[in-house]
This record gives sequence, structure tokens and C-alpha cells, in this order.
Amino acid sequence: MQKLLSKLRKSIQDFNMIQDGDRIAVGLSGGKDSNLLLYALKQYQRFSPQPFELCAITIDMGLKELDLTPLIEFTKKIDVPHYVVKTSIAEIIFDIRKEKNPCSLCAKMRRGALHDAAKNLGCNKVALAHHLNDVIETFLMSMFFEGRLSTFSPVTHLEKKDIYLIRPLVYVYEKDIRSLVKKNNLPVIKNPCPANGNTQRQNMKELIWKLEKQIPGIKDNILGAITNLQQLNVWDKDAIRKICDNKKI
Repeated sequence: MQKLLSKLRKSIQDFNMIQDGDRIAVGLSGGKDSNLLLYALKQYQRFSPQPFELCAITIDMGLKELDLTPLIEFTKKIDVPHYVVKTSIAEIIFDIRKEKNPCSLCAKMRRGALHDAAKNLGCNKVALAHHLNDVIETFLMSMFFEGRLSTFSPVTHLEKKDIYLIRPLVYVYEKDIRSLVKKNNLPVIKNPCPANGNTQRQNMKELIWKLEKQIPGIKDNILGAITNLQQLNVWDKDAIRKICDNKKI
């Protein structure tokens, strides 16, 4: 756990994620990533040089199979205020709209509900549990499917809502999260969503897993490429066209 807290602290310091007096809401889905994030931030809170408040928000999509009891007990055990926001997102997506590809709309609606709840609770920041695997997967998906080099930022400011999104686990690999969740006996709620696991992101996970067998250290190399602005070598058409303009005759 000390190693994870060290990486958590490094990301917070590298990207200036937390300031004195912040009230931070953790988006708590019940999955391994968000549960560990809340657990780690609660521990970090004890020695953080910047005092901050912490709470957890769970967006209840309205799935009948979802039992939040383990999550409620978990937040009570670690003494973190927990707020459950009930919505009709599942009904809208699956029953009313009957979306064939529901993930994008679902994520957008859940984000909106989470941000609104955080503002209503007086929070100025929302902590999300995206980890280093998510960073890499998003980078590759953007390149493969959108033709651009892009991934999400460790810190994002939503101007319309005047709220900040922070991602303290961006230096932590998923395998380490999985191991720590097991070692610390943290609860994990199985995602009952019908679309769970059947996504392009899951396909990307499997592709990276295959590539890693052939190229050890590939994930570290991709992270290096994402953060290495000094050696970004892409085609700037205007700059390249000017090279021959300076030729000697």
C-alpha cells in the first residue's frame, strides 16, 4: 500500500491536484478502481500537506440487480460520508431509447449526475479512478479510431459547472489495483450492466495484453511517449514545406 500511496502522492504533486480547503467527492461506482481510490485518499488525507475534505458519491442507475449494501458498509467503516443519487438512467437507455450502443450515452448521463451532485454538496473537485491502463487504452483508441494523438488529462476544469476533475491513480497500473483490493479485503460490486465487457475498450485491453507478451515494457514506453513533449516528432506540413525554401542555389 505504501508504494501505491507514493504514486498517488506523486501524481497529486506533479499535477497540483489538491489545494488547501478542497472538498473532494470521489465517484464511487463500487468497482475495484473507485473503491481503492477512496480507500487510498482516506489514508493520504492523514498526512497530506494540504488539508481537504472527502466524501463519496454513488450514482444509482436504477438497475434492479445492483445491491449497494457492501458499499454503504465500506464507507461507514472508513468513516467517509457517502451519498447515493438515484436516477432513471438504465430505464431511459435500455427501456425507452433501447440503445444498441449504450456506453457513450450512459457515461455522459452518469457524469452529468455525478457533477451535479458534487456541486449540490458543495464540492469543488471530483476524483475519478482512471488508472494508467485507462490512460494508455484511451491514447491508443484515439489513435486507432479517431486518427489523433490524445488521452484524458490528469486534471480537467469544467468551466460551465466550475468544477475540477482529478485523477490521482494515473501512475498506477490496473494489476496493482487488483492486488491491493484483494490484500486489503475491499468490497467489489459486480457491474450488472448488460453491456459490461462488450466494448471497444475491452477489445483494446485484450490487444495490449497480447502486445505486452511480445514487447515487454510496452506500457511504460507508451506512457513515455504521452509525456515526452520534447521529442514529439509529427508531421507539421507548413514547417516541412519550408525546408526546401531555404535550399542554396
